[in-house]
Amino acid sequence: MNKREFLRQVVSFLPAAGLLRMFPETAEAKELISAPTADYDPTKHWYGMGVDVDKCIGCNRCVEACKAENAVPEEPFYFRTWIERYKIRSDGETTVECISTREAPPEQAEPEDPNVVRTFFVPKLCNQCAHPPCVQVCPVGATFQTSDGVVLVDATRCIGCRYCIQACPYGARYLNPHTRTADKCTFCYHRITKGLLPACVEVCPTEARIFGDFKGQADRLVRFQRVNQISVLKPDLNTEPKVLYAQLDGEVR
Repeated sequence: MNKREFLRQVVSFLPAAGLLRMFPETAEAKELISAPTADYDPTKHWYGMGVDVDKCIGCNRCVEACKAENAVPEEPFYFRTWIERYKIRSDGETTVECISTREAPPEQAEPEDPNVVRTFFVPKLCNQCAHPPCVQVCPVGATFQTSDGVVLVDATRCIGCRYCIQACPYGARYLNPHTRTADKCTFCYHRITKGLLPACVEVCPTEARIFGDFKGQADRLVRFQRVNQISVLKPDLNTEPKVLYAQLDGEVR
């Protein structure tokens, strides 16, 4: 029996809270946060992302770039970020479709529905919560939060128990079918600590996504927050998401 199988069996008998801080920080976890430039100080940053819903055209370039940059499984239902299309009908009914999983060719246009009064796209991803429930429930400390506010997963420590996947209220985590460990958006941590943008932000043709630093007074994200009417997903949960939405319809959850 290897270490991962042993820990999985232990977790099945003990509550998660009892194991929460049982294991010390590993060298692998340090490796995840030790790739930045030499002068990078994580304590001087607090990262977040803004999404302007009115600018999203549902092109899925962000999804494709994320998969390519982060080696996300090619299977159609694994994403670190995805796009949902909302349709609001004249009778008030709202339908939601994840267009990132659609396999129909783009040239096959759907017939126009006269009862649909509004259609819009909403990009979704890990909300990089300031108070992440996934970190609280991880029994082996594989999910952790960096000093600059990014929630990461140490795949070498993860035992695939799925506690964090169940705890995430945003459906932003999945179990990687190849590694059998939890996976999620990292804001492309390996890029942002070198001064680069996340892949999804870099390829967005309409600049619907804005990445930034809440500690930067002149930062684009700070200005985005100041000049727009901002909403977050599931605000009643008090997770304090750091993904902010502008022009977000009340039907979006």
